[in-house]
Amino acid sequence: MRTYLLAAMLLLTAFIFSYCKSSNKAGKTKMAKAHYTNSIQTLIVANCSPCHIPAKGGTKKPLDTYETAKTNIDNIIKRIELNPTDRGFMPSRKPKLSDSTINAFKQWKAAGLKEN
Repeated sequence: MRTYLLAAMLLLTAFIFSYCKSSNKAGKTKMAKAHYTNSIQTLIVANCSPCHIPAKGGTKKPLDTYETAKTNIDNIIKRIELNPTDRGFMPSRKPKLSDSTINAFKQWKAAGLKEN
């Protein structure tokens, strides 16, 4: 009897994990919709301003256009993934960005750095 119960529990567990895996595919569909103008630009203005936005008085490397963000995406991701105590951490003197914000940059890059 215990053997049948154990087998049933294993099958149920396998079913649940297979369901979770398919929901992960749904998240990848969202990744294709990541564009500079509808998500990344807003994140940069909200989290990198004023330092990287010349119009707001920023004097650091500008990240205010699609081209500059696209060119520097690897450095942006590298630096926002650092811990606040690491050298080069961004955003400087601010709390670490949320995982969802960091993932938005990664998804934009994985989706091909689309502008619109």
